[in-house]
Amino acid sequence: MELRELKKQFKNYIDLIRPFTLLAPIIVSSCIMIASYFNNRVVGDFTSIWWTTIIPASFALAILNGASNTLNQVTDIKTDKISKPYRPLVRGNIPVRKALIISIILYSLAIFISLFINPMFSFLVLLIAFFSITYSIPPRFKDLLFVNQLWIAIPRGLLGILASWSVFGSPINPLPLVIGLIAMCFLVGGSITKDIVDNDADKKTGTRTLVNTFGVKKAATLSLPFMVFPFVYIPMLIHSGILESYLWILTFLAIPAFLIFYLMIKENRKDGLLENTPSWTLMYVTYFVFAFGFSVLTVIGSIAA
Repeated sequence: MELRELKKQFKNYIDLIRPFTLLAPIIVSSCIMIASYFNNRVVGDFTSIWWTTIIPASFALAILNGASNTLNQVTDIKTDKISKPYRPLVRGNIPVRKALIISIILYSLAIFISLFINPMFSFLVLLIAFFSITYSIPPRFKDLLFVNQLWIAIPRGLLGILASWSVFGSPINPLPLVIGLIAMCFLVGGSITKDIVDNDADKKTGTRTLVNTFGVKKAATLSLPFMVFPFVYIPMLIHSGILESYLWILTFLAIPAFLIFYLMIKENRKDGLLENTPSWTLMYVTYFVFAFGFSVLTVIGSIAA
């Protein structure tokens, strides 16, 4: 009986952190760090660096995301009572005070690990933490129309990629800046996919989103350029010499961006496995493919150069 209760409590804490969303910082950051390693021609054994640097740095960013998820559930409990009544805080499976302590511990742990990477990485981790905390804690940016999308896209797109690149190179170089801006623009549009499920709940609790202000179809239409144009502009960035020619294939990611738009206006129900819509899942997958594709192409290009 005690073992069963322990397993149940463990599951509650896993649900609190929301492990699926941790895949983004782990996959994206690892891919960007590998690209940075080869692009900056770092001297050293890659296997050793993988375990001593890439894994801890990716872990720090994943923990940071877990801290953000936990804090958001603490401050969003009124909304979750309406749209996500199965979450552990709403059901009382985890006390709110304990969840807040867990969030603080996770933030502290992420910052502590970052200190062992390098000062720039630590600074960017602190900056990401600032955005995620001010997004959730009142007076919070989550409630402000248009600003709430930026407050997700800046840390998870631009700053996340710059932090990952900074592990082995300078984050202010054109390549990481442009890749980070592409990711940020994509997430400005793609982040509204998470608001579809919370549409009514957000409206009742005072959070203004594109979805509950303009409706799903209009919100999807407004967000479409942000999801498509960053990829469409890649050939122009190559032509201007900002990006290398081998990155042209990333232009095709405009196709799933259109599919995300289609899913948003066609299907608003929750995914059977995950707690959000199919468009939200595809948005995450597209972001994974972008980071993985950029990493593979950069590694090949760096080796071939």
